[in-house]
Amino acid sequence: MFNKLNALERIKQLDNNTIAGHLGIEYVEVGDDYVIARMPVDHRTHQPFGILHGGASVVLAETVGSIASYLILPESAHQYAVGLDINANHIRGVKSGWVYGKATPIHIGRTTHVWEIRITTEDGKLVCISRLTMAILSTP
Repeated sequence: MFNKLNALERIKQLDNNTIAGHLGIEYVEVGDDYVIARMPVDHRTHQPFGILHGGASVVLAETVGSIASYLILPESAHQYAVGLDINANHIRGVKSGWVYGKATPIHIGRTTHVWEIRITTEDGKLVCISRLTMAILSTP
């Protein structure tokens, strides 16, 4: 499903000087039908009460889902993917460590992709579940 040739090396370069880079998001794995990234839970991603900010979880979800869409699009297609809609349910608070976002496809169409992103703690506890819809656009 994914254009995985050197995928991790290619996508690691994309987040320089972006919000994902500023938050410390790192890509961990590209599988046959999933992408996993991790994000630190620290001063960059905390809300005022010392737990993971819900907005940071949404940034992780959109980042990993967007990269998954990017890896599906053929390089010769002259297309790109942009976020169209995202929702998130925050399940558990996290104070420190890392959280992992795993994007898996729900629908891969010609003009839209829909992803489920599950964000978990290092020991697999569910922190947030998100659904992301990506619009597939043609380059001008």
